[in-house]
Amino acid sequence: MSLPGAVPPPDESIDAGVAWHYGDPFAEQRSAARSAVVFDRSNRGVVAVPGEDRLTWLHQLTSQHFEQLGENAATEALILDAQGRLEHHAVVANVGGTVFLDVEEVDGLLAYLKKMVFWSKVEPRDATAEFALLTVAGPETPAVLDRVGVAVPADAAPLGEGFVRRVSWPGRDAVDLLVPRAELGDWWQRITDAGARPAGSLAFEALRVEALRPRQGVDTDERTIPHEVNLIDSAVHLNKGCYRGQETVAKVHNVGRPPRRMLLLHLDGSADALPEPGDPVALDGRVVGRVGSVVQHHELGPIALALVKRSVPVESTLTAGAPEREAAARIDPDSVPPDTPGLGREAARNLRG
Repeated sequence: MSLPGAVPPPDESIDAGVAWHYGDPFAEQRSAARSAVVFDRSNRGVVAVPGEDRLTWLHQLTSQHFEQLGENAATEALILDAQGRLEHHAVVANVGGTVFLDVEEVDGLLAYLKKMVFWSKVEPRDATAEFALLTVAGPETPAVLDRVGVAVPADAAPLGEGFVRRVSWPGRDAVDLLVPRAELGDWWQRITDAGARPAGSLAFEALRVEALRPRQGVDTDERTIPHEVNLIDSAVHLNKGCYRGQETVAKVHNVGRPPRRMLLLHLDGSADALPEPGDPVALDGRVVGRVGSVVQHHELGPIALALVKRSVPVESTLTAGAPEREAAARIDPDSVPPDTPGLGREAARNLRG
């Protein structure tokens, strides 16, 4: 979407198609903390699943308990492979007789869903051309949306053919709006006229990293399991079973010790270039992890998410990045997840049920 003041991202950016920033990315971050901003996230894919069997069908395929998901409800869900490795992460809304799943990548997810329809009364489709996602964030979000005639729901609610959905990040009081793509410009104008500052993907990514939220394909690799990237609480229902990858979920939950953990790294910003996603993280010359998202935060400076072996001591001084962009890095202790062993045999029994 072309908007006044929008600076496009570099050609190689994964956020092509939306604004990189609107002149001052740090001011955009500060506004998200103090007032309200609106992010254009229309580059995000949307899968729609209408049909009377949609909840029972998705319950069988995903990590989430869709059979308990009521109307006007929101959640997150994962699709795993047989070894419990992350294939798809979706943010979900069940409104108006349709389950909407917004995701990083549509094609692979949709191909899998269509393959699994069989006799179920569902009709999954790519709805990306129909709908676009906006996110409003900041403590003044409820007031801004009230001025455009949108009430912030407890969970989710219909918004025309789309929805409005409360989310826990980025920043305070964040709300997603799924609107008709043809009306995206009109909604943007209404929300900015109501007091939200335009903000780009640089600010959104900085807030996402601060919130320790992984981005699939950036903070994950082909070996990632949900426990490593803080997705158990939000996207996995531990008292359901019979979905692909469930055995790994149960085993690691009961032991409480995944092989890696996603941590926040504070980077030495003195080098000319920062590390990039996929670069190594090393301890005393030995590779112990991989770099994920790298951002410039308005208060924390250069920071990154990284998947690091859990044996690495929290107080370690690490290096992050390829040799030409290597930076010293230290682990933020507040980002270290606690060991949370599960309920042993009882948890395993519930997961098999």
